[in-house]
Amino acid sequence: MRLRPLRSGDIDAWRETRRRNAAWLLPWDATAPPSSPSRPVTFRSLVRKLHAQARAGQTLPLALEVDETFAGQVTVNNIVRGSAQFASIGYWIDQRFAGRGVMPRAVAMVVDHCFGDMALHRIEIAIRPENTNSLRVMEKLDIGEVGYAPRYLHIDNAWRDHRLFAITKEEVPLGLLRRWEDSVRRPQTDVG
Repeated sequence: MRLRPLRSGDIDAWRETRRRNAAWLLPWDATAPPSSPSRPVTFRSLVRKLHAQARAGQTLPLALEVDETFAGQVTVNNIVRGSAQFASIGYWIDQRFAGRGVMPRAVAMVVDHCFGDMALHRIEIAIRPENTNSLRVMEKLDIGEVGYAPRYLHIDNAWRDHRLFAITKEEVPLGLLRRWEDSVRRPQTDVG
C-alpha cells in the first residue's frame, strides 16, 4: 500500500474506480447544496483546485494505491494553523479493497504525517452514523468520539448528521500506525 500526491495523470484510474464504485460511494459523497457555487465538474478541475489549495497550505490530496493499483483517496482538509494547528481527514476506497485493513493503515499513516512533517496537533474525522465501514476504521484505530453534529455536511443531496472523532498528537507519542500495528499483533483473549 502506498500514499502519494493525487495527480492529473490519475484521471483514467480515478474515473474508472469512481464509475465502478458509484453505488458503493453515493451515500457518503459530499454534494453541493443548491444555494452554493457548483463544485468542479471534471477531474482535471478538481485536481487543479486541490493543488491550488495545497499550495496555499489548506489541503493535502493523496492517492491511495494497493499493489500499484489506484484504490481510493485520502485528503487532509481544512488545515488551520496559528494557535489551533488542526485539520480534518476525509477518505474513500474502492469496494474491492475494503475490509482488508487498507484504510485503517492509510488513515494512520496520514495522521502520523500530519503530526510529524506537518506539525499539526489535532486531527478530526466526521462520519455519518450510518457509515458502519468508516465507523469500524475509527474503532480499529481507537480514535475517540468527541461529539455529534446535526446537519453537518451536505451529502447525497441533503444536510446529514455526523459523528465527530478526534485524535491529538499526545495520544500517540510513538505514532498512530505503530499503535494500530501493535494492537493487531496483540493476541486477543476471551473473558468469561
